[in-house]
Amino acid sequence: MGIRAASWDDWSLEGLLVAKGRLGQRVSLVVPARNEAATVGAVVSRVRTALMETVDLVDEIVVIDSDSVDDTYAVAESAGARVHRSAEIRPDLGSHPGKGEAMWKSLFVTTGDLVVFMDADLHDWDTHFVPGLLGPLLTSPEVRLVKGFYDRPGVDGPLEGGRVTELVARPLIALLFPELGSLVQPLAGEWAVRRSWFAGLAVPTGYAVELAALVDTLRAAGPSAIAQVGLGVRAHRHQALRDLGGMATQIIAAALARSGVPGAGDEAVLRQYLRGLEPVEQVVPTLERPPAEAHL
Repeated sequence: MGIRAASWDDWSLEGLLVAKGRLGQRVSLVVPARNEAATVGAVVSRVRTALMETVDLVDEIVVIDSDSVDDTYAVAESAGARVHRSAEIRPDLGSHPGKGEAMWKSLFVTTGDLVVFMDADLHDWDTHFVPGLLGPLLTSPEVRLVKGFYDRPGVDGPLEGGRVTELVARPLIALLFPELGSLVQPLAGEWAVRRSWFAGLAVPTGYAVELAALVDTLRAAGPSAIAQVGLGVRAHRHQALRDLGGMATQIIAAALARSGVPGAGDEAVLRQYLRGLEPVEQVVPTLERPPAEAHL
């Protein structure tokens, strides 16, 4: 069986609550955030109201603040999340910048058997994202990881996966990991995973966390361990093209590492040009954390 596809409304909320109770599973919503004070409060408060206070689907909402310099921590806390600064979680293990680092560190401060990840910069979305992502995990024991996909308003043309997805991730998948080719949005920030499974995976500290988790799950458990769920509509903040270079570098590094190609090790120097021969260099971290289970 290949990667299965479903829609968020294939499961009723009542049915998922029954399944959660029967299985005795706890659910953690994890929101990695960096300088997202404008949007993180709504993400937290809406999920808390709809899925914690109204029904008992989500057991905890945890925001991992990744070196924010704005009011992300205070806003998220006021909205009802438990907030941790990534650098302060397990200081004995050190700290690195990046989204993947925040997600890896979340395993040390959450208790859910099922972990749902959501980006903090969402604008056009709804709380059905969470039960939609939980559906396959609560009803299909063979599924380890669930990816969300969605329509993105304001994106022209049929290729709506995002610039890094279309220009980097999808070509890499076509060439190196074709069994993942049926995934609509492999880099989607909205996904869910069994805690025990994620704790056994190596995790890139940066933006390659999503692709790495997919490839490692595919290789260890086969395509039937992955599901994708249509979530409707999602919109978020867009980054400048030049800022996407670091993200692309990290994704390529993770893909090459999983293909046996010697890479840059813990970092790469990305050189870009503003005007003519005027270079701008940035050091892009490409290191990976070992499976968290060794430290839990």
